[in-house]
Amino acid sequence: MAGPQQQPPYLHLAELTASQFLEIWKHFDADGNGYIEGKELENFFQELEKARKGSGMMSKSDNFGEKMKEFMQKYDKNSDGKIEMAELAQILPTEENFLLCFRQHVGSSAEFMEAWRKYDTDRSGYIEANELKGFLSDLLKKANRPYDEPKLQEYTQTILRMFDLNGDGKLGLSEMSR
Repeated sequence: MAGPQQQPPYLHLAELTASQFLEIWKHFDADGNGYIEGKELENFFQELEKARKGSGMMSKSDNFGEKMKEFMQKYDKNSDGKIEMAELAQILPTEENFLLCFRQHVGSSAEFMEAWRKYDTDRSGYIEANELKGFLSDLLKKANRPYDEPKLQEYTQTILRMFDLNGDGKLGLSEMSR
């Protein structure tokens, strides 16, 4: 269990920025496999319960196992026993929930490839930061979400940090398909 020094920040906040959400995700997805599961899930749930108690939210049961089962029934949409990033975005109050918006826009593989071709404007086979920024701008407009230039830059950098596995500052097809 995380000590006071390692306690994940922001679980107590009313609304998370995209960067804060990513920090929480990376903290709990300790093995980096794209899921919060097993001991990671237990640690996340314990921290979430502490944050809820700290904000005065009480749950119906005091039994940890029962509360966790109820939690998973509510949020584990595909019932695989793990929490995916999109499921976590529904649990935590993420600012404008841009992650869900992002995922919904490229839901099917056909939509994904269509978006890829549209935003890979230089046909390099990669989505560079400026192309990603254009994609996110269009996505936010489509979702009627207000944003300013600093927020758009934050979202762009957050997506790059999430998916740019080799750190080259651009997204390859395999990185984006994740």
